[in-house]
Amino acid sequence: MQLYALRFTLFSMHIFFSGIGGTGIGPLALIAKQAGYEVSGSDSQDSQYLKYLTHALKLDAPQSDYRLLHSGFSAGQASQGSIHVGQSAEKLAEVHARRPIDWFVYSSALPKTDPNHPELAYVIENGIRASKRDEFLNEILSEKNLKLIAIAGTHGKTTTTAMAIWLFKQLGVPVTYSVGTKISFGKMGQYEPGSQYFIYEADEYDRNFLAFHPYMSLITGLDWDHPDIYPTREEYYKAFKDFISQSAWTVLWQEDADKLALAPAKNRMVLNDKDQDIDKFKLAGLVNRQNAWLTAKAMFEVVDKPLEQLIEILNKFPGLYRRFEELAPNIYSDYAHTPGKIRGALQLAQEVAGDNVVVIYEGLHNLRQHFIKDQLKNLFDDVKQLYIVPTYLAREDPKLPTLSPDDIKDLLSKKAQTKASAAALDEDLKQKIIQHTAQGDTVLCLSAGGAGGLDEWLRRQFASTSILT
Repeated sequence: MQLYALRFTLFSMHIFFSGIGGTGIGPLALIAKQAGYEVSGSDSQDSQYLKYLTHALKLDAPQSDYRLLHSGFSAGQASQGSIHVGQSAEKLAEVHARRPIDWFVYSSALPKTDPNHPELAYVIENGIRASKRDEFLNEILSEKNLKLIAIAGTHGKTTTTAMAIWLFKQLGVPVTYSVGTKISFGKMGQYEPGSQYFIYEADEYDRNFLAFHPYMSLITGLDWDHPDIYPTREEYYKAFKDFISQSAWTVLWQEDADKLALAPAKNRMVLNDKDQDIDKFKLAGLVNRQNAWLTAKAMFEVVDKPLEQLIEILNKFPGLYRRFEELAPNIYSDYAHTPGKIRGALQLAQEVAGDNVVVIYEGLHNLRQHFIKDQLKNLFDDVKQLYIVPTYLAREDPKLPTLSPDDIKDLLSKKAQTKASAAALDEDLKQKIIQHTAQGDTVLCLSAGGAGGLDEWLRRQFASTSILT
């Protein structure tokens, strides 16, 4: 048996994940490792998440100068992968020389940020199989004979995915899954031997979700987004219609069915977002209660358990990383970055804190800030105080001017402007946060960025201990 295990380790496929620090690629790397593949990866910059991922994968810590846990392998020593920071053909060649790469899996952002990306150029030149994550995921679905439960939507998909995972785990039903954030009740990605279902947060960016034909899809809520991929609202909605047509079963809200002009069908369950049964959930935030109802109704069709039992379990849902996550007393971080998500986060905060909600706003992508600028006008009218920090920049359109905090303030209504001010991630902002919490305010930090952004800064300043940090 030991010889067989060693043989399997030595000759399993070596998968290299480029952009492994992303929330789509990272969980897939975890799944690959647990499913028996050898895993390596790279990312352009270090981050807290990359450190978490390195620990979860039990690989070598990220290094600016690449090194491998085990250089080479022999009959008595299995090769192990590593993660390195910095993406170049030279570093990739080192990995490939030590253990040939069988499959290079990359994030959608890779060719978009640099069409001549050195890693991608290297694998093409050396005849290494390369694809985006969807192709590799379909490989796992096929090889492990898993039914895909895909959760998609403009907003709410991460929370709903986590709720579905929580439900399966509490019921003791084996499940394989991938979710785009850290959770307290498992890793971000998990392959479970013997599982029948794969719960997946299906991202519409770059039309990734159209690579799948789910056993069941859940649509959590629709608003036009990603104008760089979908130039018109009609194109965005058409992608979701196509996704639904590829799904054996779909559960969605009536409002979204109306947006997509879907005709009634036997393989679709359409829910009313005013259903009184939603009030059976005691979770804070209307969006959370609606997400829980969508999850319960959909999973009732899968797990064959009483609906009341599912509601009881979901009422104990512990929450997740960067979704109204309390970093310190009265200081919350939330990954809200579209108008719909921001409204949901504000409603939740006001449900908890009433009129004493102070907001720190960090936009995501300059392209998106231009896209949503007309919708920002009245978003913050009812907050007590608003601080606007610089937008987190990534995948930018070089033709668009960068909107400064003062530029964004000028887009707001006169009511909001009287309470708004530009800020920076510095000691002055830290002291303002301390003062607000001391006087009983709740500070809601809308942090859309990753490494080097508001959320990481907050954790350095305020988060002392957290199982999610």
